[in-house]
Amino acid sequence: MSQTLMQAVTVLGPGGPDQLALIERAVPVPAAGEVLVRVTRAGVNRHDTGQRRRGHAPPGATDIPGLEIAGEVVQCGSAVRRFAVGDRVCALVNGGGYAQYCLADERTCLAMPAEMSFAAAASLPEALYTLWHNLIELCSLVRGEWLLIHGGTSGVGCIGIQFARWLGVPVIATCGSDDKCAVAQSLGAFAVCNYRDADFVPWVMQVTEGHGADVILDMAGGRYAERNLQALAMDGRVTHLTSAGEPTYQIALESLMRKRARVTGSLLRPLAIERKARMTEAIEAQLWPQVGALIQPCFDREFDLGDAPAAHERIEAGLTIGKILLRPWS
Repeated sequence: MSQTLMQAVTVLGPGGPDQLALIERAVPVPAAGEVLVRVTRAGVNRHDTGQRRRGHAPPGATDIPGLEIAGEVVQCGSAVRRFAVGDRVCALVNGGGYAQYCLADERTCLAMPAEMSFAAAASLPEALYTLWHNLIELCSLVRGEWLLIHGGTSGVGCIGIQFARWLGVPVIATCGSDDKCAVAQSLGAFAVCNYRDADFVPWVMQVTEGHGADVILDMAGGRYAERNLQALAMDGRVTHLTSAGEPTYQIALESLMRKRARVTGSLLRPLAIERKARMTEAIEAQLWPQVGALIQPCFDREFDLGDAPAAHERIEAGLTIGKILLRPWS
């Protein structure tokens, strides 16, 4: 590996998309157990926009945003056993994805099948790990239960609909336009509600014949706190992926008790690497063979690395259907 400098995007300070700047940075060197990946595509996520608004990354993490990548391994640190130089991988990373080169722990890398495109691979890690952690580990979703996804055409939502079908779970979704509803239905949703035109609570009860949703995957912060409980089945579970939009959570305690509900949420990034490694093993064994068959990656559009501000503007405007990707190489 002879190249020593790379292009990357950093956050200048807290604020809007104009706080993202293209800079030159030294190519990182892999530590023990890490691989250096030449990034062909990087996923853009809501977490990245949150990091930009705050103006800083979590303690100990790189200032370069980006939590999922796909590309080619160009250098291996000591003790790397699973991968070699030249391997095509995608990875869940602890930042650094908005760059031409990125470090990844080999325990959160997935080997790409020969027929898989870099764009497809880069659109999957954040969604698959998020869904596995929330639906399987936290909510114990099982075959035959009803799943409600708020934001059915987000990057997580599009894969979540297909994930639920793989589990044998009927999934219903809410979306913000008729076009988005049509996409969610085409992905396999049993029914879809345009939340701008109708109250989702009576709609959920009608679709499920009075049962309610057993699990609700929520990306709207605390905005739906009370209404989610109204739409929930007995012994139902609600899991939250973000506090954005409405960072407080307020309900009548009686509503929680009446439904014997469990309300939870998670941040994927702070999880211990050992826990992410266990998820990698499960995803690799059970979900990865389904990609391209039962699970199809969903793309919104691609931007050049220097156009990261435009990518953030689009995701924050709520215009996306599927994953936004960055191209670090022109």
